[in-house]
Amino acid sequence: MENVHPIRDLFANAVHKTLLRELGFNDEQVETYLTELLVKFMHQDQLFSIRDVFGRRVQSVTEMLAEGDVRLNATSFEREREVHKHVGDFMLFWGGMFPENLAQHGGHKAILDCEKQGSESYLIASSFDHQPFNLEAPLLCKLSQEFPAYRFGLNLVRDSLGGLAA
Repeated sequence: MENVHPIRDLFANAVHKTLLRELGFNDEQVETYLTELLVKFMHQDQLFSIRDVFGRRVQSVTEMLAEGDVRLNATSFEREREVHKHVGDFMLFWGGMFPENLAQHGGHKAILDCEKQGSESYLIASSFDHQPFNLEAPLLCKLSQEFPAYRFGLNLVRDSLGGLAA
């Protein structure tokens, strides 16, 4: 039986209504992805699921990017994809739901451009278009291309949820 989170329906309805009514988007695959992202990142261990070679949680985007670079810390191209997908998700979530807190995750002195970094990370992850990643690659490419709109959509979802996301 599928693990059903009790708040999934609330998020699914908020995402669907917001994307359709406010932005005119009607894409079930994107809606499902964004809903699952919200459910997943309700848990802090998922927000900071990237770990370094010593098993320590990586908590800044700057460090995550180093973990996802095969020239630096990534041990494989699959690791590069995993980390860049996570960075895209991380930037989309924080930029949409908690933009006022995004700067604290940028890095020591770096303030990252949320939309630029999120879009670039999704684009890198989408370039892995071979199995087993081929089915998700077009979705990640769409998230890359429309990152500002989906970030804004999540901001509207936050507003629609009222005090739940504040």
